Amino acid sequence: MRVAVLQLNTQGISSTKLYNYIRIASKKDVQVLLLGEYVLNPFFKELEQMSVSMIKEHALHQIKILKELSFTYKMTIIAPIVLVKKEKVYKSIAKFAPSSTSYYNQQILINYAHWNEEKFFSNKVTRLQSPMVFKINGFKFAVMNGFELHFDEFFAKLSSKNIDCLLVPSVSTFESYERWKALILTRAFTHNMYILRANRIGEYQDKEFVWKFYGDSVLASPNAELLNHLGNTEELMLVDMSHSDVVRARRTWSFKEAISKRIQTKKDLL
Repeated sequence: MRVAVLQLNTQGISSTKLYNYIRIASKKDVQVLLLGEYVLNPFFKELEQMSVSMIKEHALHQIKILKELSFTYKMTIIAPIVLVKKEKVYKSIAKFAPSSTSYYNQQILINYAHWNEEKFFSNKVTRLQSPMVFKINGFKFAVMNGFELHFDEFFAKLSSKNIDCLLVPSVSTFESYERWKALILTRAFTHNMYILRANRIGEYQDKEFVWKFYGDSVLASPNAELLNHLGNTEELMLVDMSHSDVVRARRTWSFKEAISKRIQTKKDLL
């Protein structure tokens, strides 16, 4: 399975770079392309200063472009995007497939004093659901937002789905790359799956902070090896993944088997 990460800054209305890079990826037989957060839309601190109508217009334009690109190049594109429904703004991840489009609204948003997406967006606070799951040519993917990678509950919901690769778009900043790398490698190992993380680049400055988005998009193996990673510049990273490597890692470490022996059934509880 050949997948690509497109590491970019915010693109605004312009689609030239998306067209160029997706054309290149198509020539390299890429089947899935992953974008980082706030690449199709401005950073949420900038969105706070925009009108809802402008946010909606921007989002509809990007959705139209990505649908066209997916259809034209027969490629599935995973792209975080901001949606507007009934004058409310939602943070979502879109899956643009050649014949359909689906969305996964982020379930847990950052809610810190200096970075409060939960307050700005209208995403519901409700019982957690499984992240988005889809399959291409027998290779199974799951998708979750970078912040959601911190929560065990999401991985519990994926445990029975035999995921080959977890796609993680992110917007990491503030020199956190070592912590993120450790988290990604650990999750990949304990769940014996590939994790492909796309982080955006560029910066945003407000009165208190300079938000430097450092890139460092990575591919972790099911054995916690760092297989590929990018620097802090605009780049396209092509990666190849194998279902047989996932199966081999699961057989070697037997984490899932150890748990399955110890899960109580209804009969046990009677």
